[in-house]
Amino acid sequence: MRSISTSKAPAAIGPYSQGIIVNNLFYSSGQIPLTAEGSMIEGSVEDQTHQVFKNLTAVLEEAGASLDTVVKATVFIKDMNDFGAINEVYGQYFDTHKPARSCVEVARLPKDALVEIEVIALVK
Repeated sequence: MRSISTSKAPAAIGPYSQGIIVNNLFYSSGQIPLTAEGSMIEGSVEDQTHQVFKNLTAVLEEAGASLDTVVKATVFIKDMNDFGAINEVYGQYFDTHKPARSCVEVARLPKDALVEIEVIALVK
């Protein structure tokens, strides 16, 4: 196993890593809409979702993977009424490549984020 860490995404805010590579698979920790400096993105759920994808892209790159090699995504949302807006942004990042996905509504996310996404990806 190898831990992944990049300064291009927010540092872990607890006893975990940004992601782990096992054999040829990368498992990301859930990414919330924090900037790399650790500030929470305010604004719409769309703005927050774009920041989550910026973070995912950074940790995937550090792992030697990319959005094109994601095999599974799990999306956690605070309000299922935001599903359409999140899905619209999600589709901008997963246009032609469409990994398997689960989406669940949760009672609360870290730092009161509106969305959190984690991925499993093949390492190139």
